[in-house]
Amino acid sequence: MRRAEDDPLRILLWHVHGSWTSSFVRGRHEYLLPLLPEGGPWGRGRCDRAWPSAREVSPAQLRDADIDVVVLQRPEEIELTERWTGRRPGRDVPAVFVEHNTPTGDVPRTRHPLADQDEIPLVHVTHFNHLIWDSGRAPATVIEHGVVDPGERYTGEEASIGLVMNEPVRRGRAVGTDLLPAFAEVAPLDVWGIGVEKLEEHFGLGERLRTRGDLGQDALHAGLARCRVYLHTPRWTSLGLSLIEAMHLGMPVLAVASTEASRAVPPEAGVVSADVNELVRAAAELMADPELAHRMGKQAREHALASYGLDAFLRNWEVQLGRVTSGGSA
Repeated sequence: MRRAEDDPLRILLWHVHGSWTSSFVRGRHEYLLPLLPEGGPWGRGRCDRAWPSAREVSPAQLRDADIDVVVLQRPEEIELTERWTGRRPGRDVPAVFVEHNTPTGDVPRTRHPLADQDEIPLVHVTHFNHLIWDSGRAPATVIEHGVVDPGERYTGEEASIGLVMNEPVRRGRAVGTDLLPAFAEVAPLDVWGIGVEKLEEHFGLGERLRTRGDLGQDALHAGLARCRVYLHTPRWTSLGLSLIEAMHLGMPVLAVASTEASRAVPPEAGVVSADVNELVRAAAELMADPELAHRMGKQAREHALASYGLDAFLRNWEVQLGRVTSGGSA
């Protein structure tokens, strides 16, 4: 049966980045998420998340599934799609590749793995990524992040600095782990994320660094909103959704001026600088002036709602998916 132009699409995608997927599956379509008995990177399914429009499917079910478009996020998924469905992305089934990451290697000459083809368009999640990747002849565009609004929950009642960092010890300088002791001299650090407990032995900062674990979004947001300020330390990662979520909460932001941060955080919402001493001084000022922190936080929320709202994100994806499934490109 032929699908009408305005019918919902059946979209195959892997659950790679939880927060991004949580926004993406709130569109009007049906989302097929591969599920393997062992889970793992190629078969996480929903991970018990409340995504009503997402359906978990096994590789066997995908062989005969009606799929309108594949949203790829890792190069390996091209071969995996062909093996599991019998259809080659970009040839037998429309596809788009979402590039979440900044390049590695010989930056800025790093060539994207899909740069030598034009059958699968690239969608970068930040303008910095679009600028810095060599996308070759692949059609490329940008669809910026959009997040589900957690609400204005900021109280700033604790004179502490909140951070969200996944695997900070392993990732080290890339996520600015080495910068934490300087900020711990100003105020206690409350750190959430995967593997943050390793920071305790790594630094030995005692009560100046309090690891909070890898919590669900609601508990994370509740804890973050009590901190006076949000700190974003990465030197070389794509724009973290936790930064955007903190701004939605109404938190003032301190951020290392690298990758997309200077574009994401306006001056009235916080301080963005490549001078760590300047950021440390700003942290001390906000600890001493809760009213200033609240004013900045309100500006941060206003900017986040306008620039990283869910509705605009879904509209932009609707346009992109329409182009791909109608035979167009990025």
